[in-house]
Amino acid sequence: MMIEIDNKVVSSEIFEQRFCCNLPRCLGMCCVHGDSGAPLTPNEAITIEQIIDRVKPYMTTKGIAAIQEQGVALTDSDGDLVTPLIDGKECAFTVFENGIATCAIEKAWNDGKIDFQKPISCHLYPIRIKEYSNFSAINYHQWEVCAPARELGKHLNLPVYKFLKDALIRAYGNEFYSQLEEAAALLSLRKEN
Repeated sequence: MMIEIDNKVVSSEIFEQRFCCNLPRCLGMCCVHGDSGAPLTPNEAITIEQIIDRVKPYMTTKGIAAIQEQGVALTDSDGDLVTPLIDGKECAFTVFENGIATCAIEKAWNDGKIDFQKPISCHLYPIRIKEYSNFSAINYHQWEVCAPARELGKHLNLPVYKFLKDALIRAYGNEFYSQLEEAAALLSLRKEN
């Protein structure tokens, strides 16, 4: 089932599925596995280019080499703008702390060095956005590396849209999130009847 809010078509799975990142179990593998880097908007690529000198102190030497060779963004085989990878594996901005993959961009943001948190595609995961000419499709993406997040989400009974509240507000604003909450309440009523 799809729900339309303004010019966005939202999959009912973001209300039905349960999710909560469980980094001690998954070890941040979403930053390491995959066919290409994190999806970027053109504006994000420009922003990262502008802040890269403040992010580099948080990056690994291999990550810095990857961006020097490939740039901060490139077009993948699907034609999407993405972050570069290190040796075809982890995102160039991945750093490891105690065996857990984290993001150099977000570390710089946490330290107040930049005002860009991280690519919105990373912040919104497991939601994936597909842009069409007249609307945006907001879909739930299920990936095996996130099995621990689904387990924890079920244990906490935390729907995807609630787990991603801050990211959804960052992407679309408070009014959109309020409309999501209203849609969730209506779906819940429908299930009860």
